[in-house]
Amino acid sequence: MRTRTTAAALIAATLLALTACGTTPEPDAPAAGPAYKVTKQDTEGNKRTIEVQVDTTKDLKAVFDHVVRGLKDEAGYYVMINCSTGGTAKADNRLANGQYANGSMGAATTGLDEGATEFDTNDGATCPAA
Repeated sequence: MRTRTTAAALIAATLLALTACGTTPEPDAPAAGPAYKVTKQDTEGNKRTIEVQVDTTKDLKAVFDHVVRGLKDEAGYYVMINCSTGGTAKADNRLANGQYANGSMGAATTGLDEGATEFDTNDGATCPAA
């Protein structure tokens, strides 16, 4: 009986050690991005436009980075960040613009290197209270 218990314990310890060695830890969940809402997103073509609305001018670059991080299709992406307030039916309240070149087609479309981004805020742009 003692031999069986010892053998079972050795087998269990060996399996546990092998499992631990072959297991990679789960990556931490990605941090939640800044608050924004995608109001328009092209899903076809080599040049795609994405319009985003925010309620504040805070962390606009983080908004842009979060939006482009999820883009998978090879294309040139143009991201426009607008304030959710202060615009009109004919003119939005543009806070920032950015481009992202995903793959060779994205590079050809945007003029950026593959995988590169370009981001600019509009100086003096504000997001008035709703």
